[in-house]
Amino acid sequence: MRFDAGETARFPRHPSGMHNLTRFQTAVAWIAQIAVAVILLQTLFFKFTAAEESVYIFSTIHAEPWGRIGSGVIELIASLLLFIPALAPVGAGLAMASMAGAILTHLTVLGIEVKGDGGLLFGLALTAFIGSAIVLLLRRGQIPVIGRYFELA
Repeated sequence: MRFDAGETARFPRHPSGMHNLTRFQTAVAWIAQIAVAVILLQTLFFKFTAAEESVYIFSTIHAEPWGRIGSGVIELIASLLLFIPALAPVGAGLAMASMAGAILTHLTVLGIEVKGDGGLLFGLALTAFIGSAIVLLLRRGQIPVIGRYFELA
């Protein structure tokens, strides 16, 4: 049996067929999914090994160690979901929520630059947030339960 983008035996295509993406849209979605997943996965090493900068960030917001570990677990789940086309919108939503928290924390508590990083972590959070938004926009028809309400005619 052949499946289209975002379709599996467990998650068949929507009856209207409207969530099927063009080749270009599929390529853009995959590039965004991979970019976001790579950003999330590369930061996990620092969170799970209690790197000095991660400990500093989560100590500053009074969430060390559980906030650091918990956000790492959420980002790990989000990054794994981004590699499964049918669940990519769920992963993108989780990533957006996590990155929204990171962005707000930078803007309200930490500042753009943390421990002389030149704003790198803030920039990565913005990039992951925007990439996740692109995935959600392109795959909006695949969002479980509510996706059919976002399809365009």
